[in-house]
Amino acid sequence: MTQLWIQLLSDRDPKFTSKLLTNLHRFFGTKLSFSTEYHPQTDGLSERMIQALEEMIRIFCAYRLEFNDSDGFPHDWCTLIPASKLAYKSSVHSYTGQTPAMLETG
Repeated sequence: MTQLWIQLLSDRDPKFTSKLLTNLHRFFGTKLSFSTEYHPQTDGLSERMIQALEEMIRIFCAYRLEFNDSDGFPHDWCTLIPASKLAYKSSVHSYTGQTPAMLETG
């Protein structure tokens, strides 16, 4: 089996601290680390990305934008997540002057 990740950093939400998830991490040999309570800066990179994705999806839903796939079937908002993630990761950020994809992969 290929290991997907070595360590996972999450907040202290009960869904991440459950016995089931703790046992899954033990089974897969991954380390589960928790951020400091009430300190979102600990995991700022992912927090910012989640915020940007939520904003993109909110705009989509607010304007009730509808689109169809190549077969003419309507898409749900959740199908926008991969495209929104790509848009975010390929956008140059003013603070770093780089795209998140470039900073992650080099």
